[in-house]
Amino acid sequence: MSRAFEYWIGNRYVRSRSNNSFVSLISAISMLGIAIAVMVLIVVLSVVNGFERELKDRLLAMTAHASIEGVDGELENSADLIDLALANARVSAAAPFVDGQALLVFEKQISGTELRGIDPKMEEVVSGIGAVMQVGELTELTAGEFNIVLGIELADVLQVGVGDKVTVTLAEGRVTPAGIMPRTKRFTVSGIYRVGMYEFDRRLAFINIGDAQKLYRLRDAVSGVRLAVTDIYDAPAIVREVALANGELVLVSDWTRRHVNFFRSIQITKSILFVILMMVIGVAAFNIVSTLVMVVKDKQSDIAILRTLGARPISILKIFVTQGSIIGITGTLGGVAAGILLALNLESIIGFFESVLGIKFLAADVYFISDLPSDLHYGDVAMVAGIALALALISTIYPAWVAARTAPAEALRYD
Repeated sequence: MSRAFEYWIGNRYVRSRSNNSFVSLISAISMLGIAIAVMVLIVVLSVVNGFERELKDRLLAMTAHASIEGVDGELENSADLIDLALANARVSAAAPFVDGQALLVFEKQISGTELRGIDPKMEEVVSGIGAVMQVGELTELTAGEFNIVLGIELADVLQVGVGDKVTVTLAEGRVTPAGIMPRTKRFTVSGIYRVGMYEFDRRLAFINIGDAQKLYRLRDAVSGVRLAVTDIYDAPAIVREVALANGELVLVSDWTRRHVNFFRSIQITKSILFVILMMVIGVAAFNIVSTLVMVVKDKQSDIAILRTLGARPISILKIFVTQGSIIGITGTLGGVAAGILLALNLESIIGFFESVLGIKFLAADVYFISDLPSDLHYGDVAMVAGIALALALISTIYPAWVAARTAPAEALRYD
């Protein structure tokens, strides 16, 4: 009965409809403050998680899990190295590649690019470039036809489409009676891809590996071999195993080394944002202190009457702890519900506002990713909700203690 009595009074104080409606308004504001802070923190953490997921997926789609390259930029025994790599149970696929720099020219438009020669069939197993083709197919990169696949941003800069012919100019020249002339070759645009990362969509073009070997005069050599492994987080160890088994001096790299700064900066940003927004939740939670202090002052006579009727100090304390807990729990649950709903639908909501307002929230050349991703982790939700509830409960202790120490005679002296 005691518990029911204390909960009933604490609940009534939250929903008080007395003439002093200001106290009820402050209680509602405290609930709303906690709800907004919890919602914002859940959404922000989901967006950061989304950036990390998208960055990893898109980077791995274009750069492969690991690579082995020749020390001087040329690898002669690529076929033997691929067989050796595939013999490793932890390597799922391998493909040769040729990397080089070039200048693309179309009419009056000029742009520098990284030119990558690939074997289309082998490359589709190693990376996900085939899945991001917007126009055309990767398999159209046939040896001897001199076709080229461009990123959507690069195609936009050059103002070219499928079927147009672009001139590929290399810095390496050829000696002629008129002097040293740059080597050039006309390529036909056979496809356009879109990864969604400006770094690739703007600066990377693909050609057939046979055409690249002719263009860069590599004969049968390649720049290196790209590997796809069964466990991406074990890629550094796997690529070293293959390189050591090969027995020759080579350069090894993996996705964690090439883009470690991206992922490290995301983790740092996530930690900083979490701390800052937890402070916001703390401020919102400690609003409960001011709310309960005002309630205690407003209910002095009620407390005194309860004490004279036999209520113990611990019962008075429980009443105000109950009131503060209801405010904290209601605000936290409301913020969790709103945060989950918003995080799950954030991409659609942002897309709607971008289409209505005609603006782009993320500039691709600044943020690398042109879309605003969201990846909700329920572990983050549980952590945020737990901390918010703990802060809310801690905030009730002092005002409830003050109420429990109220002397009935002093409170009723002027009533």
